[in-house]
Amino acid sequence: MLYGAIEAGGTKFILGIGDVHGNLLERQSISTRGPNETMKEAADFFSDFPIASLGLGCFGPLELDETSPRYGFITTTPKKQWVSFDILGTLKRQLKIPVVISTDVGAAALGEITYGAFSSQQTLLYLTIGTGIGGGYVINGRIHNGMLHPEIGHIQINRQPGDLHPANCRYHDNCLEGLAAGPAIESRTGLPGVQVHDDHPVFPLISDYIAQALATCILVLSPTKIVLGGGVMERAFLFPIIRKKTLAHLNGYLETEALQHMDTYIIPPSLGKHSGIMGCLALAQRAAKMP
Repeated sequence: MLYGAIEAGGTKFILGIGDVHGNLLERQSISTRGPNETMKEAADFFSDFPIASLGLGCFGPLELDETSPRYGFITTTPKKQWVSFDILGTLKRQLKIPVVISTDVGAAALGEITYGAFSSQQTLLYLTIGTGIGGGYVINGRIHNGMLHPEIGHIQINRQPGDLHPANCRYHDNCLEGLAAGPAIESRTGLPGVQVHDDHPVFPLISDYIAQALATCILVLSPTKIVLGGGVMERAFLFPIIRKKTLAHLNGYLETEALQHMDTYIIPPSLGKHSGIMGCLALAQRAAKMP
């Protein structure tokens, strides 16, 4: 039996075909354009394979309340062509198979806990830190959603003294995404992210903001593992800085075995850049079992 997977990002869609054992057999990337042409190209790709179901991890925000008439819609995205687009319904109509939807980062969290090195974990928090910042949380093998889905990128942050630089967020002046995501680094330095040297003073600053958010997440969610992915976190030197600053913000309040071994608690994704598409494959397998 074959399954389909879509990791739908703001700049590209990754399309995949996998089997029941979690083997990714086919993979293709297409550019994210307008909904009509992007969805048609995706549907054309899957038409060549007899897939039983499909898992979708999508950029957001998304309406994930299954009782809502707008369930499966993209809502207030900055990508104007996609605002209020029924991506779940469109895929169901195009492919005529069961489809399950999650946020892209929720899918990445599920991929890590299903196919990655963390299958023994009870809970896993995944943050992607790149063009934006998003968070996904898996509890006992299920992606957590409530009223909406976690919006960890918009946790409010205490600015360091003297940091008066405007935030890169149109909603908040002091949220994590506005202060520490890739565009914030570029705005602060005047350079594309790839050109910013590792010793630039921007990195201790954004590491502190990321650590503040992680300390808050640890206190609220108590995850047994934290995975940090995304383009910014490809700079491996940031991990020890963030670990140290996270402990500093917790200030000795918590005493757990995990916090005594921060190098195995706050870690990069074990699946590398494949966490998202593998999580979508896991969603597809669940969709195939739905009545």
